[in-house]
Amino acid sequence: MLVQDVINHLEELSPLAYAEDFDNVGLLVGDKNTKVTGVLVTLDTLEEVVDEAIQENCNMIVSFHPIIFKGLKKLTGKTYVERVVLKAIKNDIAIYSMHTALDNSWQGVNHMICEKLELKNQNILIPQKQTIKKLTTFAPIKDAENIREALFNAGAGNIGNYSNCSFNTEGIGTFKGNEHSNPVIGEKGKIHHETETQITVTFAKHAESSILKALFSAHPYEEVAYEIISLENTNQHIGIGMIGELENPIKETEFLQYLKTKMHTPCIRHSKLRNKNIKKVAVLGGSGSFAISAAKALGADILVTSDLKYHDFFTAENSIVLADIGHYESEQYTKNGLVAHLTKKITNFAIVLSKTNTNPVQYF
Repeated sequence: MLVQDVINHLEELSPLAYAEDFDNVGLLVGDKNTKVTGVLVTLDTLEEVVDEAIQENCNMIVSFHPIIFKGLKKLTGKTYVERVVLKAIKNDIAIYSMHTALDNSWQGVNHMICEKLELKNQNILIPQKQTIKKLTTFAPIKDAENIREALFNAGAGNIGNYSNCSFNTEGIGTFKGNEHSNPVIGEKGKIHHETETQITVTFAKHAESSILKALFSAHPYEEVAYEIISLENTNQHIGIGMIGELENPIKETEFLQYLKTKMHTPCIRHSKLRNKNIKKVAVLGGSGSFAISAAKALGADILVTSDLKYHDFFTAENSIVLADIGHYESEQYTKNGLVAHLTKKITNFAIVLSKTNTNPVQYF
């Protein structure tokens, strides 16, 4: 088992293609071809976590938050970030981060919160735009079925929980080569007139490289004409935050106590209560003030998130309750979910759940 093999399993859960543009995800330290002795899963990579990995004989750390977020210009050990990176390099430990790729995953951070709160009818709160792409190409009729099958096998037609692929035979035309073309393999240098058909498939953004590889491999032409465009259609299985429902509505104060118990948080900062029952619950792990309007629009009774500022609470405007449970508290179960995923995928060595509490916030 190599580092890259572990990465492949992680990207089945949350492809990096769906990480936010500002983020720094993927393999941050180490060589993807290194043989793995063990994997330690953590929320944050601190020096204590690297020490824990050494003690557990794990030479790969899977971390939710990226230890390298802004650019590093020096590695002198002056900051905690530099010290972590130096220690990892000295001990041949790879560090891989998922962060907003996992935030935007259907089975990611926010799904884990929903499961902890036992919410039903879960849906994405803010679907990510332009996650569906469309490929259009032309091919000789006799080769079209093989090309279509290759594209299917590479992931075309599978978006969320539905399939969509068209095999357009109305666009039959003629391909005319010239003295320099080689439109049919095995007939190099000859001019051909091939009757063509149009093939159109849709696919998830993260599958683009696999789709193109399959197209080039299956297509008989040396130079394949194709077009890829991003669609405006919304993919309801990719995006940040989730919204779900309690099985039975409960009073606001009861829900806040339930929230404290389930999320193991010592205190909750919240906006003014509305004296209405809580039924529909929106959640967004980490900093979630940007999701307030979306939660309102979907009729949520409460938004559970963190890092709300003073003026954010005013925006509740008595139409929703805003509950800030703390950044660490909102994401704490992420590492448990990752361990569960990797344990199912990898059985020949240990996947270790970090015991280090990396919460930098203390309560008095």
